Amino acid sequence: MMKMSLSIDGFVGGPKGEKDWVFRSSDEESRAWLLQNTREAGLIIMGRKSFETMSPYWPTATGPLAEAMNEIPKAVVTKNGFKVPPPASPSPAAASWAATQVIDGDLAERIKQLKQEPGNPILAIGGAGFMRSLIDTGLIDEYHLVVHPVLLGAGEPIFTHLTKQFDLKLVAVNACPGGIVIHTYQPA
Repeated sequence: MMKMSLSIDGFVGGPKGEKDWVFRSSDEESRAWLLQNTREAGLIIMGRKSFETMSPYWPTATGPLAEAMNEIPKAVVTKNGFKVPPPASPSPAAASWAATQVIDGDLAERIKQLKQEPGNPILAIGGAGFMRSLIDTGLIDEYHLVVHPVLLGAGEPIFTHLTKQFDLKLVAVNACPGGIVIHTYQPA
C-alpha cells in the first residue's frame, strides 16, 4: 500500500519541493488515520531522499507516530546504491533506522520478492521520484491518496510519465474536519 499527500491540483510538493502545506490542514482525525495506517505496516519503504530527511528526525521525535516510525522495519529504495549511516545515538530508535535494508537493482523484482514474505503489508511513503517509479511497476495493492485543501499551481506530480494506464476502484473515502479527504483505491 502506498500513502501520499497531494494538493487538490495533484502535486506532492511545491515547485521547490515545499511540503509545509501538508501540516496546515492536519487535525485529530487525519492524524489518527495516519497512525492506524502506519501501525498496520510490516515494512516501511521509501526513497533515498526521504530516508535522508526522516532518519535524523524520527529517532528523537516523540508521540505515537514516532513510536510506529521507529519500531517498524524500514527499507530504502535507490538506483545507485546507498550506505545506511551508523546510528547517531545508542537509542533503540536510532538503531532501528541504522538497520534499514537497502533495495537496489530492479525495483519491480525486489518489490515482488518483498510481497512474498510473510507479515503485514508494505507501506510505501516518500517523494515524487520514488513514488512515480513504484506506481509504474503496477505492484501497488492499495493507494491511499491524502488530498489536502490547498492549490499549489505548480510542483512535483506523481502521476506523470506512466508507461501504461492503471484502472482503479474507489474502496473508501474519509473526509476529515480540517479539510483533508483520504481516498483509498485498489487496482480494478
